[in-house]
Amino acid sequence: MSSFAVEADGGSRGNPGPAGYGAVVKDSDGQVVAEAAESIGHATNNVAEYRGLIAGLEALVALGAEGATVTVRMDSKLVIEQMAGRWKVKHEGLRPLALEAAALARRFRVTWTWIPREKNTHADRLANEAMDAAARGEKWQAKTISATDSATVVTTRVESSATAEAGGNGWMPRPSLRPTSLILLRHGETPLSVDKRFSGLGDPPLTEVGLAQAEAVASRLSRKPYEIDVIVSSPLARARQTAEAVAARVGLAVSVEEDLRETDFGAWEGHTFAEIQKRWPEELTAWLADPEVAPPGGESFATTALRVERARARIIEAHQGRTVLVVSHVTPIKLLVRSALDAPPQALYRMYLDLACLSVIDYYADGPCVMRSFNDTAHLQV
Repeated sequence: MSSFAVEADGGSRGNPGPAGYGAVVKDSDGQVVAEAAESIGHATNNVAEYRGLIAGLEALVALGAEGATVTVRMDSKLVIEQMAGRWKVKHEGLRPLALEAAALARRFRVTWTWIPREKNTHADRLANEAMDAAARGEKWQAKTISATDSATVVTTRVESSATAEAGGNGWMPRPSLRPTSLILLRHGETPLSVDKRFSGLGDPPLTEVGLAQAEAVASRLSRKPYEIDVIVSSPLARARQTAEAVAARVGLAVSVEEDLRETDFGAWEGHTFAEIQKRWPEELTAWLADPEVAPPGGESFATTALRVERARARIIEAHQGRTVLVVSHVTPIKLLVRSALDAPPQALYRMYLDLACLSVIDYYADGPCVMRSFNDTAHLQV
């Protein structure tokens, strides 16, 4: 019986961001018999890694290798441990991909092996080529299957219509397409924001000043050039009160999106930065250095980013070509901005959002998104 090795990788510029995967199949002599790579638009690292694994297993099926002994080698500890059954698949967004990969794997006799990145260079190179294409707004795919002595090679490289019809320079999206426009509104003042205290899943209402801020932004959004079609809010009271002030002016209902809630700051809820620095100095240093680190008993920015991305995808899919007011909090809005700009995670610490501020991002169906404004508080300057 023949034996094979599958090496796969995937990643994104920004996590989530422009994403792609690469996969390589080698025979028992170490010769490459199949390659696959593809840009997959906007996704997380983990999604891209799973897509790479699935592509590698599908290439084995195309080779007619069912029943063969297969070693799967990846530098993603998460994917390897989950597929080996040692770790649970906790993220709902990954579950369908894990199930698809597992169904393919059952067609072979698979051993799951983690390898360091430096030993996964071939798949890593393919994944980076795909990510580069995704970052350029291109739909790109490369595939090689060698079932006999002669290889069958299929390679496609397609520029997005947005780039092609805008003179090829990528500066502006195609003018004939109407974007889905997200107007991002941070809620008004609360008792915790007055004292600059961490405010996550605690549910303080707006202060009198906060209510006045909500009315001010509602007045602005009820006039041209704003023509809001939909209002979506975080479930937390401070966001809902702000959203309802706008809804009353423009005659719309407010729908609630659970994944737009603020980060859970755990034990730090209600504390000032100075208090946290004094009581949890090591934990605070780690949290500031790594978005994967969570406050004690709380939620990391990386985890928040995954659910905010789910919310963004649902909103855009449900309201394509419309203007949606999204009323949320500091962290979700910063995460949406960072993703739109394809900025590194550290950019979160370099943004400042005022209470009741507006930011606008346009999402185009055929590729790019455009940041139109950030931290606009003109309606409060009276």
